[in-house]
Amino acid sequence: MNNERTWPHRSETSHFSTLPFPTKNPNPKHNLNSPSIPVRRRQFRSSSSPSRRSNHGHRDFASLPNDILIKIAGNFSLPNLQTASLVCKSWRDGLRPLREAMLFLRWGKRFKHGRGGVKVNVEKALDSFLKGAARGSTLAMVDAGLVYMEIGKKEEGIALYKRAAELGDPAGQCNLGLTYLQAEPPNEKEAVKWLYKASVAGYVRGQYQLALCFHRGIGIGQSLSDAARWYLRAAEGGYVRAMYNLSLCYSLGSGISQNLRQARKWMKLAADHGHRKAQFEHGLALFAEGQMMKAVVYLELAECGGETAAVHVKNVILQQLPQLSRERALTLAENWRPLPSTR
Repeated sequence: MNNERTWPHRSETSHFSTLPFPTKNPNPKHNLNSPSIPVRRRQFRSSSSPSRRSNHGHRDFASLPNDILIKIAGNFSLPNLQTASLVCKSWRDGLRPLREAMLFLRWGKRFKHGRGGVKVNVEKALDSFLKGAARGSTLAMVDAGLVYMEIGKKEEGIALYKRAAELGDPAGQCNLGLTYLQAEPPNEKEAVKWLYKASVAGYVRGQYQLALCFHRGIGIGQSLSDAARWYLRAAEGGYVRAMYNLSLCYSLGSGISQNLRQARKWMKLAADHGHRKAQFEHGLALFAEGQMMKAVVYLELAECGGETAAVHVKNVILQQLPQLSRERALTLAENWRPLPSTR
């Protein structure tokens, strides 16, 4: 992570907190007339009409048009494609191009990252991704778009992001939204539109970026409560930067009721997932509580991650610890590994 300055700049307006997020209705049976909750009605059928009963319950999967099938399965991974191919012969035949696309996608990743015994070759990676994209895989479209962006061919990259986004791929929607934000001039409303689509689909990076838009009032009215809500969704999904920002929301009461216990919980989680600013701040909190060895571990991690402010505090603590404790703390930091995350 090259840049972890995730918290938006402090605004000139006064800080205020809002009410906590609304909870689910504690008495759901009062909502039976709500259009969002279907009411099952018992249907009685005569046993003397087997043909009618058969037609009513029959689903002819084979009659689904192939172009619709490709749109449905365009963002499927290989295991999902293999499962869908078992539905019927028509699906097995119709999904063959997407199964082939997975092979090209796999080789593209090998060439891009130098995996599987092959050397890094960006041209071959792009060629493989494009072959996968031509067979309808939105996953390959996104990877091809990313390569185009990295080599400076932004128009081609955006075109592929847009194809994937329009087919419902959340990563493509998020990437397209970010390109609109970074454009000159930026198209903020279009960016928020696509980030929102990615967010409601559960894509945590999109949720984090949408939270930043709400927090800063970019492309949409500023709303600290909406920002905190999307930070929470992204943090619960494992996005580390969202964990850090959510901790600050709880600490400041920004858009959510102030809760120092929750602030501490999310700061530690961000630190344990490798966020260097969180490691520094959690180390300071441990130092204030007198937990010197633990403080040294987190401050050492923060320093190794590039947080220079941690150096002085760590050295002050080390001078107060016995030799064995100093060595133990530094060994723990050296052997530490971050928890897996979605960044």
